[in-house]
Amino acid sequence: MEYTELDINDEKGISAMSAMATKIVKEHYDPIIGKEQNDYMIALFQSEDAIRSQLESGYRYYFVKDGERTIGFMAFYPRGDAMYLSKFYLYKNERGKGYSRHMFEYIMAAADKEGLAGVELNVNRGNPTCKIYESLGLKIIRNEKNDIGNGFYMDDYVYRIDL
Repeated sequence: MEYTELDINDEKGISAMSAMATKIVKEHYDPIIGKEQNDYMIALFQSEDAIRSQLESGYRYYFVKDGERTIGFMAFYPRGDAMYLSKFYLYKNERGKGYSRHMFEYIMAAADKEGLAGVELNVNRGNPTCKIYESLGLKIIRNEKNDIGNGFYMDDYVYRIDL
């Protein structure tokens, strides 16, 4: 597997990342949270402007490739004593092939390299991928309900694994 970091000055890459994120996130989350909230969240978190702003604030976005095929993406950044995993997505037809474990090992190695104590992420409580995170060794440390505006909330589990 190959991880290609998105450069803040790569406008074509930012555009490609936004388009891929929109496709994957719509496919995955429309059935979970509904089209209206998902469209709002995509505009808020996965638009080109949002990605550019996140890169400026320290997020690291990566295209995930298997050979020549781009199979997904991920984004993370140091927050407190942990690496915060903000985005962790594969195309639907690439799930169930063991890629998640490789991707997560890459993130854990990045956290370890920076001397961080663990990896944390938020996962929607209705997301069926919770079982995948648990199989990777993450544990629920708390619940969060965050107001993201426009009458929408993110109702999440917060997962963590210590290194």
